[in-house]
Amino acid sequence: MKFLMKENHKIIEKIKAQRKKIVFTNGCFDLLHVGHIRYLFEAKQLGDILIVGLNSDKSVREIKGQNRPINSFEDRAILLSALDSVDLVIMFEEQTPENLIKRIVPDILVKGGDYKIEDIVGYQTVIENGGKVKTLNFHEGYSSTRYANKINKP
Repeated sequence: MKFLMKENHKIIEKIKAQRKKIVFTNGCFDLLHVGHIRYLFEAKQLGDILIVGLNSDKSVREIKGQNRPINSFEDRAILLSALDSVDLVIMFEEQTPENLIKRIVPDILVKGGDYKIEDIVGYQTVIENGGKVKTLNFHEGYSSTRYANKINKP
Protein backbone atom coordinates (compact mmCIF):
# COMPACT_ATOMS: atom_id res chain seq x y z
CA MET A 1 0.00 0.00 0.00
CA LYS A 2 1.34 3.44 -0.91
CA PHE A 3 -0.20 5.31 2.00
CA LEU A 4 0.76 5.78 5.62
CA MET A 5 -1.52 6.68 8.48
CA LYS A 6 1.43 8.48 10.03
CA GLU A 7 4.68 9.67 8.55
CA ASN A 8 7.43 7.07 8.49
CA HIS A 9 10.86 8.67 8.85
CA LYS A 10 12.63 5.57 7.50
CA ILE A 11 10.80 5.74 4.17
CA ILE A 12 11.59 9.44 3.77
CA GLU A 13 15.24 8.86 4.74
CA LYS A 14 15.51 6.04 2.20
CA ILE A 15 14.09 8.25 -0.57
CA LYS A 16 16.50 11.07 0.33
CA ALA A 17 19.47 8.65 0.48
CA GLN A 18 18.65 7.61 -3.08
CA ARG A 19 18.90 11.29 -4.05
CA LYS A 20 15.40 11.24 -5.49
CA LYS A 21 13.82 14.63 -6.14
CA ILE A 22 10.80 14.87 -3.81
CA VAL A 23 7.73 16.83 -4.87
CA PHE A 24 5.16 17.52 -2.16
CA THR A 25 1.59 18.71 -2.31
CA ASN A 26 -1.35 18.47 0.03
CA GLY A 27 -5.09 18.66 0.27
CA CYS A 28 -8.34 17.12 1.41
CA PHE A 29 -9.03 15.38 -1.93
CA ASP A 30 -12.51 14.65 -0.62
CA LEU A 31 -14.15 14.02 -3.99
CA LEU A 32 -11.43 13.06 -6.44
CA HIS A 33 -12.11 14.74 -9.79
CA VAL A 34 -10.50 15.49 -13.16
CA GLY A 35 -8.93 18.71 -11.86
CA HIS A 36 -7.13 16.70 -9.15
CA ILE A 37 -5.95 14.06 -11.65
CA ARG A 38 -4.51 16.67 -14.00
CA TYR A 39 -2.90 18.54 -11.14
CA LEU A 40 -1.27 15.44 -9.63
CA PHE A 41 0.00 14.30 -13.03
CA GLU A 42 1.55 17.73 -13.58
CA ALA A 43 3.11 17.69 -10.10
CA LYS A 44 4.69 14.27 -10.69
CA GLN A 45 6.42 15.57 -13.83
CA LEU A 46 8.50 17.91 -11.65
CA GLY A 47 10.43 15.21 -9.78
CA ASP A 48 11.00 11.55 -9.00
CA ILE A 49 8.70 11.02 -6.01
CA LEU A 50 5.33 12.69 -5.46
CA ILE A 51 4.25 12.74 -1.83
CA VAL A 52 0.70 13.85 -1.06
CA GLY A 53 -0.04 15.13 2.43
CA LEU A 54 -3.67 14.16 3.06
CA ASN A 55 -5.81 15.83 5.71
CA SER A 56 -7.22 13.48 8.34
CA ASP A 57 -11.00 13.26 8.65
CA LYS A 58 -10.89 15.48 11.75
CA SER A 59 -8.81 18.06 9.90
CA VAL A 60 -11.22 18.11 6.95
CA ARG A 61 -14.17 18.65 9.32
CA GLU A 62 -12.35 21.59 10.93
CA ILE A 63 -11.71 23.18 7.53
CA LYS A 64 -14.82 22.25 5.51
CA GLY A 65 -17.51 21.78 8.17
CA GLN A 66 -19.32 18.93 9.92
CA ASN A 67 -20.71 17.40 6.69
CA ARG A 68 -17.25 16.73 5.35
CA PRO A 69 -15.37 14.68 4.49
CA ILE A 70 -17.75 12.77 2.30
CA ASN A 71 -15.18 9.99 1.91
CA SER A 72 -13.14 8.66 4.83
CA PHE A 73 -9.39 9.15 5.07
CA GLU A 74 -8.77 5.54 4.14
CA ASP A 75 -11.00 5.73 1.06
CA ARG A 76 -9.39 9.01 -0.04
CA ALA A 77 -5.91 7.56 0.53
CA ILE A 78 -6.71 4.40 -1.44
CA LEU A 79 -8.04 6.43 -4.37
CA LEU A 80 -4.96 8.67 -4.42
CA SER A 81 -2.62 5.69 -4.02
CA ALA A 82 -4.18 4.03 -7.05
CA LEU A 83 -2.93 6.87 -9.27
CA ASP A 84 0.34 6.21 -11.10
CA SER A 85 1.45 9.78 -10.45
CA VAL A 86 1.21 9.44 -6.65
CA ASP A 87 4.07 7.62 -4.91
CA LEU A 88 3.19 8.12 -1.26
CA VAL A 89 0.23 9.47 0.74
CA ILE A 90 0.83 10.60 4.31
CA MET A 91 -1.89 11.71 6.72
CA PHE A 92 -1.58 14.88 8.74
CA GLU A 93 -3.90 15.78 11.62
CA GLU A 94 -3.46 19.56 11.74
CA GLN A 95 -5.32 22.02 9.54
CA THR A 96 -2.12 22.69 7.57
CA PRO A 97 0.79 20.45 6.58
CA GLU A 98 3.38 22.88 8.01
CA ASN A 99 4.90 20.35 10.45
CA LEU A 100 4.92 17.56 7.85
CA ILE A 101 6.69 19.83 5.35
CA LYS A 102 9.28 20.74 7.99
CA ARG A 103 10.01 17.04 8.55
CA ILE A 104 10.09 16.03 4.88
CA VAL A 105 11.70 19.22 3.47
CA PRO A 106 10.76 18.46 -0.14
CA ASP A 107 12.79 19.65 -3.10
CA ILE A 108 9.67 21.11 -4.69
CA LEU A 109 6.46 22.23 -3.01
CA VAL A 110 3.45 22.65 -5.29
CA LYS A 111 -0.12 23.92 -5.05
CA GLY A 112 -2.76 24.89 -7.58
CA GLY A 113 -2.65 28.11 -9.56
CA ASP A 114 -5.30 29.65 -7.33
CA TYR A 115 -2.58 30.19 -4.68
CA LYS A 116 0.06 32.89 -4.48
CA ILE A 117 3.48 31.44 -3.65
CA GLU A 118 3.81 33.49 -0.47
CA ASP A 119 0.47 32.10 0.73
CA ILE A 120 1.46 28.46 0.30
CA VAL A 121 1.93 26.79 3.68
CA GLY A 122 5.54 25.67 4.06
CA TYR A 123 6.97 27.80 1.28
CA GLN A 124 9.49 29.48 3.60
CA THR A 125 10.81 26.12 4.90
CA VAL A 126 11.31 24.85 1.35
CA ILE A 127 12.97 28.05 0.08
CA GLU A 128 15.29 28.29 3.12
CA ASN A 129 16.46 24.74 2.43
CA GLY A 130 17.27 25.36 -1.24
CA GLY A 131 14.02 24.01 -2.69
CA LYS A 132 11.49 25.50 -5.07
CA VAL A 133 7.85 26.43 -4.68
CA LYS A 134 5.60 26.32 -7.73
CA THR A 135 2.00 26.89 -8.58
CA LEU A 136 0.52 24.59 -11.19
CA ASN A 137 -2.30 25.11 -13.64
CA PHE A 138 -5.66 25.77 -12.07
CA HIS A 139 -8.37 23.74 -13.76
CA GLU A 140 -11.40 25.99 -13.78
CA GLY A 141 -14.76 24.46 -12.96
CA TYR A 142 -13.46 21.58 -10.86
CA SER A 143 -14.00 21.78 -7.12
CA SER A 144 -14.87 19.16 -4.50
CA THR A 145 -16.98 21.74 -2.68
CA ARG A 146 -18.85 22.54 -5.88
CA TYR A 147 -19.54 18.84 -6.47
CA ALA A 148 -20.60 18.31 -2.86
CA ASN A 149 -23.02 21.24 -3.07
CA LYS A 150 -24.41 19.92 -6.38
CA ILE A 151 -24.99 16.48 -4.84
CA ASN A 152 -26.75 17.99 -1.81
CA LYS A 153 -29.16 20.16 -3.82
CA PRO A 154 -32.72 18.75 -3.78
